[in-house]
Amino acid sequence: MYQLTVSPEYNMTIANLSEFGIDYESGKLISGKLFLSATAIEKIKSKYPTVSITNYDFGIGSPGALFPHDEANFPGWANDNYGPVYIPKKGATVAISPKNISLYRRVITIYEGNKLEVKGDKIFINGQEASSYTFKMNYYWMMGDNRHNSEDSRVWGFVPEDHIVGKPLFIWFSTKNGSIANGINWSRLFTGANKM
Repeated sequence: MYQLTVSPEYNMTIANLSEFGIDYESGKLISGKLFLSATAIEKIKSKYPTVSITNYDFGIGSPGALFPHDEANFPGWANDNYGPVYIPKKGATVAISPKNISLYRRVITIYEGNKLEVKGDKIFINGQEASSYTFKMNYYWMMGDNRHNSEDSRVWGFVPEDHIVGKPLFIWFSTKNGSIANGINWSRLFTGANKM
């Protein structure tokens, strides 16, 4: 994701960018955040030298905003550069330490009902020193359909299987390229949710 900035006196619209393979809603462009390939950046800079293009990483500007909310042990995580994360599975065992416990603290305490304490460089679960943990349930990683504007598992973490109360059946609404200004995908409406 890149921040593209155009000086106000320069008459450039989003439509000008379609020649670079950028499909976005039309309108006057002063600045905006766009997905740009290296080729598109090169072409834009050669044709529009006054345009400023800078890398924009979501999440970096707000340390600790993303799960596991531990900037000290998981620095630089952002919506576009996230993880890696191991998603807990029933019966699986992971090594735990003060450096990674923030990933599994909620699972161990809230969802699986244990008492967890960190004392110095040691972890205690229900009063017993522990260097590993075996999960009692399956967990899921939930992602919103608006990647850069969704509060999903990247914010609140793992979802235990007993918290899932339904499943999608059909597509209720679908726009072209994420904007109603580009039109509606009529062929997708009310089709099965597993349709690709």
